[in-house]
Amino acid sequence: MGKPDTRRLDRAIRETTRKLDAVRDREMWPLDGRERRAVLGALATGSYRVVRGNSPARAERKLDTAWQSAETRLVAEIAALQAERRQIVSEAATAKATKKPSRWW
Repeated sequence: MGKPDTRRLDRAIRETTRKLDAVRDREMWPLDGRERRAVLGALATGSYRVVRGNSPARAERKLDTAWQSAETRLVAEIAALQAERRQIVSEAATAKATKKPSRWW
């Protein structure tokens, strides 16, 4: 029995890590639709309040919350993918151990 096939999971982990780095750099492309709407809505609200001469504090908090929720989602996604990879590797190791003979002669 060869090594377990984890290429799909490894690729998904790399891609999600790349998305997480982009979210930490405040890039918009890795956000889903709900998160993108929240960020753009907070930006529009904050801009409007600044133009009107008011404090954009609540809009800034809303914007920070939107970025934080996107980051949390991606961290949870990475953790789930890594757990799935660990499970596949351990199942393959268990199958390999049960297949081996107990003695060498």
